[in-house]
Amino acid sequence: MLERFTWFRQSAMRWSGDGATVYIDPWGTREEDPPADLILITHAHFDHFQPEEIARLSTGSTKVVAPRDVALELSGAVTAVGPGESHEVAGVRFTTVPAYNVREERLEMHPRANRWVGYVLELGGATYYHAGDTDHAPELDDVRTDVAFLPIGGTFTMDASEAAGLARAIAPAVAVPMHFGFVVGSPSEADRFRREAAPVNVEVLAPVDPFEQA
Repeated sequence: MLERFTWFRQSAMRWSGDGATVYIDPWGTREEDPPADLILITHAHFDHFQPEEIARLSTGSTKVVAPRDVALELSGAVTAVGPGESHEVAGVRFTTVPAYNVREERLEMHPRANRWVGYVLELGGATYYHAGDTDHAPELDDVRTDVAFLPIGGTFTMDASEAAGLARAIAPAVAVPMHFGFVVGSPSEADRFRREAAPVNVEVLAPVDPFEQA
């Protein structure tokens, strides 16, 4: 279920298939990467919202989906979203999921009041949850998905143990760690996530960009 995905860095993903190219939080994409039919942004932080990359990946037909504060900074075919919505854009059906911090030391990093999001996308006959930047918020236990992309880096989001707890709670067929090895979080955290998420199956993607953390 991951063969159509490319991981660039942090939480930047691309899905290609069925005549569509979908990017989520593109950062670290290359000049030769194909243009987007759909770009989804989870929130306003620089490691998720790169206006120059969005512009480079866009054509006259590209659709963009983003939280309302981010959408205000963009032009063109932009759909503004908040948590708890269902949409179909560029032929892709998805729902939006809350993404915010609950740990006291992180509350101001991703406040619930910002109404930032994760996405549950229907792609190629399967469902994929991209969590964005979040802690294990109580609403997330209700997510149902075949594949869950979860941040594990800590500091700004869940760490590997907390993300493993969310993986066990939602029990996807596959859990995939992201948001580690670059700004924060050692690459070795993926191994801890794998151990602690058991019995959930964990698969680790290799990023296009080299890890920056030891």
